[in-house]
Amino acid sequence: MDKGAWADLAVAGAEFALSVTPRARREAISRDETGIRVTVLAPPEEGRANAAVQALLAHALGVAKSRLVLVHGATSRDKLFRLEP
Repeated sequence: MDKGAWADLAVAGAEFALSVTPRARREAISRDETGIRVTVLAPPEEGRANAAVQALLAHALGVAKSRLVLVHGATSRDKLFRLEP
């Protein structure tokens, strides 16, 4: 995916509900009518998968990783990120 492919969604205060699959064969992010699905290579240990998801979402939105804050789901497959100003 190109950096900033989802730049139209990068509005301060926007929240992104994600379904995450850790330890996948490849990293991918996609959106459809059911929501945003993310697969990452990282295992769900010591926050590695959360960091990988944050980086992948930031790349898709074309923003810095530090602007994305994990609101809910630190230990769950369903996560909620907020884009800070």
